[in-house]
Amino acid sequence: MNYEVILTILTILCFLALIFVIFKNRYNFSIIKIQEAEDNLSIFLDKEKDLIERSIPVIKKELKYDEYLSELDGYDKEKMNLFQLNKILSHCYNELMATIDDNEKLLKSDTINKILLELQDNEEDRIGTIKFYNDSVTKYNKLIRSFPSNIIGLLCGYRKKDFYSDEDKEIEEIINKDEEVGD
Repeated sequence: MNYEVILTILTILCFLALIFVIFKNRYNFSIIKIQEAEDNLSIFLDKEKDLIERSIPVIKKELKYDEYLSELDGYDKEKMNLFQLNKILSHCYNELMATIDDNEKLLKSDTINKILLELQDNEEDRIGTIKFYNDSVTKYNKLIRSFPSNIIGLLCGYRKKDFYSDEDKEIEEIINKDEEVGD
């Protein structure tokens, strides 16, 4: 009889260990995907910053501006997180596009046209990477909220991650409400 109890306990412990390993691997996979997206986003943001900075002297010269996109003057990548940098560069990108749209003579510049093509390609890549990041964070945050993975997350100290856009955050809140209603 003691062997049956010991065997039952060992079976339960093995089952719990298996569940722990499975969900720990799901967390690790999600974290790797999020880190990959952050690394790629960092590259695209650096490239966008460089391209925008290359356009500034041309715009200042053509439009005879003393200052233009001064937000980039105090730029220090080490002091900013990717969320802050993304916000600043998105604003600069939009301002640059508005300036070019408002001033047709800028479109006659070969330098600006080359920069615009590179910026548009980079912008598509950046937006795609942000979507990949947000999708990965959605899956990760779902692990944080769902049973039994939430227990493993608690034991391992995993915390909910933020999104790059409010739209994805709103979608997650809707999903949360739907899950609560279904329970």
